Amino acid sequence: MTADQSNPALDLSRLPRHVAIIMDGNGRWAKKHALQIAMGHRRGTEALRDIIRASSDMGISSLSLYAFSTENWGRPATEVEALMSLMLEFFHSEIDELHQKNVRITILGDKDALPPAQKEALTTAETRTQANTGLRLNIAINYGARAEMVRAARMLAQEVSAGRLSPEDIDENAVARCLYTAGQGDVDLLIRTSGEMRLSNFLLYQCAYAEFLFPTVLWPDFTLAHYHQALAAYQKRSRRYGKREE
Repeated sequence: MTADQSNPALDLSRLPRHVAIIMDGNGRWAKKHALQIAMGHRRGTEALRDIIRASSDMGISSLSLYAFSTENWGRPATEVEALMSLMLEFFHSEIDELHQKNVRITILGDKDALPPAQKEALTTAETRTQANTGLRLNIAINYGARAEMVRAARMLAQEVSAGRLSPEDIDENAVARCLYTAGQGDVDLLIRTSGEMRLSNFLLYQCAYAEFLFPTVLWPDFTLAHYHQALAAYQKRSRRYGKREE
């Protein structure tokens, strides 16, 4: 099969293996609709369900979602509390379907700094789905790419100190296996909604040769049609990885 029948422009044999999404614009969506910010985040969570299902159904290998950064702790306490509550609600309501669809959940970030209930929910989701072989659903929570790279450096330093690794053997593969995304390919396509054009400390190492798209639509309004448009735009890109096109 070469085309998605719901969107003939898509060639299923040429989809990105790893898609990353910075789900931006929930607060602006809420302000636009004269609602509390918490309602923007809730609407954003609802928009997420179709994207996960579609990624799984199309055979995309990995989907990485930026849900809560290390810097987000600096937001107003009421907003952080709403995000933490939505996090619990999402995992409790979606875990059964995700498990049935053979989705494997991986949390990117430091779970130990989360409240006990959230930490337990995330750990349970990872444990329950760890043997699944379908879509790798990476959810970045309390995540920062610089912190991830510092963590990787410490892990490598510990291996060298213990005599299990020689400094001369530290290469890109050694670094990659110490990242949260170990065993997964680099990001092929990064989508950031709302029109903002920055990475915001997300998957800096993994995005070395990613194709970037910055649709202006706010995340709560990001539909399956927008996702298909982004995938179709990716398929029109020429990926040279620093080489010249012949």
